[in-house]
Amino acid sequence: MSSLFPSFSVLAVALAFGVFSCAEAAEYTQVNETASTISFTYNQFSSRVYGTFGTFKATLDFDTANPAAGHAALTIKLDSIDAGSEDANTELRKSAWFDTQKYPEATFESTGVKTLGDHRYSITGELTLRGVTREVTVPVLLKEENAIGIFDGQLTLKRSDFKVGEGEWGDTVVSDDISIRFRMVAPQR
Repeated sequence: MSSLFPSFSVLAVALAFGVFSCAEAAEYTQVNETASTISFTYNQFSSRVYGTFGTFKATLDFDTANPAAGHAALTIKLDSIDAGSEDANTELRKSAWFDTQKYPEATFESTGVKTLGDHRYSITGELTLRGVTREVTVPVLLKEENAIGIFDGQLTLKRSDFKVGEGEWGDTVVSDDISIRFRMVAPQR
């Protein structure tokens, strides 16, 4: 019987690790856009201004067992902006700002994912806004709750890097730094 016990112990430990590994790995391939949000903040006249984009399409292919193979893409309809008032929304759609007639969308396409540990990742990709493409890196925290993955991320962009707010708005009371925050909600596959 003593010779069976070590084999049983090894088998039990192997099964336990296998079960725990499977329980921790999760795949996310679909974004619930209704439950997800994209917001931004900036300073104007020394006051903090908050806004959102209401219409966007996001795709995701992310496996916590193999994050490096992950991929994410996002398309934002810029005319869905809500900066707190219709006057602000109208102004931001004009040619000096987003120029939504010429550039109706902003896009992001990931090119790489790095694991930082403790459910944190760094996602690098190409962001295109007003016809200008720049590489950006976004720190992301994945919170897993009841078979739902919540991907929270935030980055700061310089609007001047994308020619947003040029001309008379170049040296204005609107800050060059714009903080973008997103919360993408995805069910486990």
